[in-house]
Amino acid sequence: MANAREMDLTKGSILKKLTIYSIPFIFANILQILFNTADIAVLGIFVGDDAVAAVGANSALSGLLVNLFVAFSIGSNVVLARYVGARDMDGARKTVGTSILLALIAGIILRVIGVPCSELFLKFMGCDPEILHMATVYLRIYFLGMPIMMLYNFCASILRAVGDTKRPLMYLAIGGAVNVVLNIFFVIVLKMTVEGVAIATITSQLISATLSIITLLKSDGYGCLKTKYLKISKEQLKQIMIIGVPSAFQSLAFNISNVMIQSKVNSFGAVGTAANTAAAQFDAVIYNVGNAVAMSGMAFASQNIGAKNMARVKKTIFNTILLVFIFQFGIGALFALLSPWLVGFIVSGSETIQLAASRLTIMGLTYFLCGIMEVFANSVRAMGKPIVSLIVSVFGAAVFRVAWLEVTFLIWPYFHTIFLSYLASWSFTIIIYLFVTPKVFKKVCKQINQPELEK
Repeated sequence: MANAREMDLTKGSILKKLTIYSIPFIFANILQILFNTADIAVLGIFVGDDAVAAVGANSALSGLLVNLFVAFSIGSNVVLARYVGARDMDGARKTVGTSILLALIAGIILRVIGVPCSELFLKFMGCDPEILHMATVYLRIYFLGMPIMMLYNFCASILRAVGDTKRPLMYLAIGGAVNVVLNIFFVIVLKMTVEGVAIATITSQLISATLSIITLLKSDGYGCLKTKYLKISKEQLKQIMIIGVPSAFQSLAFNISNVMIQSKVNSFGAVGTAANTAAAQFDAVIYNVGNAVAMSGMAFASQNIGAKNMARVKKTIFNTILLVFIFQFGIGALFALLSPWLVGFIVSGSETIQLAASRLTIMGLTYFLCGIMEVFANSVRAMGKPIVSLIVSVFGAAVFRVAWLEVTFLIWPYFHTIFLSYLASWSFTIIIYLFVTPKVFKKVCKQINQPELEK
């Protein structure tokens, strides 16, 4: 039986449960961004804009490599949620053990790749030579902590798959509070720069990961981690890979496009890089609100597919889109309205503030489209068709985005032109999903011996 902390997503009001499930997830994502923003703010106030730019210069690159492996946690989430929906305790626990080992392996691979190649990667991206040394120092320390970061991400995914979104929030809050204190201590007291912020980040992740592992070890429900299950189980690994590998390639394609976009940002020099970094701290909040709701919808859909209840899967998709629009557009519009004031907390130059506010306004008013796109992508993944999600999302949100940017930037080589490419690619991808998703749903209904459900 599930323990009291685990939520059954196969029964009850979908909108009510989805809201209850999503809110801690949303706050966890926002807290993560706020703690990252605190890192940037401490550097901006006590070190200078060059330190802010040094951290921002590697954000797209670190995101590329990290998200490549974190995407495997999506496979763990979907597979585990299906076992929960099917009431298969043994399969669920095998998935937990396999996922923990995958997290450690992924973290070690990232460390081995990232530490020695950090400077080479940054040079390839056209990092400003004036900030190259600081950017390299930050990135190398960041990669040293990859096993810890991967472990926390997978543990949080496991807890959410069984319906527990409150404890990942609590552990993140504890670790994040430590992060803020250590930022102040390292940068202000010990007079460190980017290396102090990086060490603080790794330490906070260690605390969150440790608390999460203790929770899984003490659990007696579907999210239980027992020594006998701490091994790679072939069947569970296969299922995780079927979902996780396409998700990883999808993430890789997105982040490659972001690296190319970062190169365009870098063409505006340290001012453009600092502006992009400052605005990104706030529009990342907007993104993560929608991402939390979309990921919540995936957990709901996965449990109900495990329970063979396709009627609730369809209702979940519609309710998730509704929540994405309400939460993401509301916060995005507010941030767009306050954009000059918000970015002024991080950077000080008038030109930097102007460029940052321009980015935040564009992204704030349109990010709900990204959220809707992710609802469709995650729903298709939950229905066991990650290749379809991979093809649609990569073509629409990566290939089309880069092509659009290359053409429009030649005509209008302005800072805001870079970010209009996101609006165009999200809209285009949603149109494709509106045709694809019903066909996937119909096929899954037939596979589990249910007639296609009417709207």
